[in-house]
Amino acid sequence: MKIYNFSAGPAILPQSVIQKAAEAVTNYQGTGLSILEVSHRGSEFVSDMDKAISLVRELLNLPEGYEVMFLTGGASSQFFMAPMNLLNDNESAGYLDTGTWSSKAIKEAKAYGNIKVLASSKDSTYNHIPKGYDIPSDLKYLHLTSNNTIYGTQIHNLPNTSVPVICDMSSDIFSRPIDVSKYDIIYAGAQKNMGPAGTTLVIVKKSILGHVKRQLPSMLDYQTHIDNVSMFNTPPVFPVYVSMLTMQWIKDNGGLKGMAKRNDEKANALYTEIDRNPLFKGHAAVEDRSKMNVTFTLTDESKSDEFTKIYNSLNISGIEGHRSVGGYRASIYNAMDMEGINVLISAMQKLEKEA
Repeated sequence: MKIYNFSAGPAILPQSVIQKAAEAVTNYQGTGLSILEVSHRGSEFVSDMDKAISLVRELLNLPEGYEVMFLTGGASSQFFMAPMNLLNDNESAGYLDTGTWSSKAIKEAKAYGNIKVLASSKDSTYNHIPKGYDIPSDLKYLHLTSNNTIYGTQIHNLPNTSVPVICDMSSDIFSRPIDVSKYDIIYAGAQKNMGPAGTTLVIVKKSILGHVKRQLPSMLDYQTHIDNVSMFNTPPVFPVYVSMLTMQWIKDNGGLKGMAKRNDEKANALYTEIDRNPLFKGHAAVEDRSKMNVTFTLTDESKSDEFTKIYNSLNISGIEGHRSVGGYRASIYNAMDMEGINVLISAMQKLEKEA
């Protein structure tokens, strides 16, 4: 029985990746050992770590001067690790408040400097991306969240600024081509488009480091992990391995251009149905709609139980909206295929016919 997994994360992975990961759990690269028990210093995993870093560089077309790290602690640890590494106590940084995760990043950053919230869409339940705000030229950096998983909004155009940009790309990394040269730090939890929960990708422009005056704990110093190729301590071996397999799958399926085409088709089909079907309405402003997390509600809440019965009968899983928004959220990351989108659309149309 096929389950159509629309969970926001940990999220759907390609079936071929799951199969290879399962094989490695029992016999990793012919060693007779499980990947869950091999040494991270062994030649097999060192090779896979190198391959994972190489795939990041290749898929994102990283310019010279950028370093790649696989860390632990989730993207939430980057909320404090980034300002700790970049911001002196007497310096200012700007944050765009576009949802739950950006507001948490703001809270953590306040411990390390003067944090200015340049704009926020909180008053409208984060249903759009603020625009037209001023970016002071003296900021140490500007922090953005590229895709807002809970509210279903996405930044489609970067603001025009000479200020260094830090971006949390946890829920849309590897979903489309980006110009990495426009960013000084990119970080992303793996469990959306890259792999299972347990590792976090961090990409850093080397020239932005080494300017803070505070003493940094070794484990929280980016330079420590750069110097040790993400192996200062025991890395999350299995999540890194599965992330490597997923990035290889992305490469084999058209790279980021292929993913963008695939994701555009899925999002366009689903949003078209939401706009056409009188029983549903979208949460996010049309111009800011996410191509990763499609949020919508019923126009008649009395039909909620009926819709639940319909989508459960079609083996649709993980579509319930976040408690702060309600309604529904279809997370349509890279590994979700068009078949799953069509099944969801059929559920929406069946509700309409039975209304």
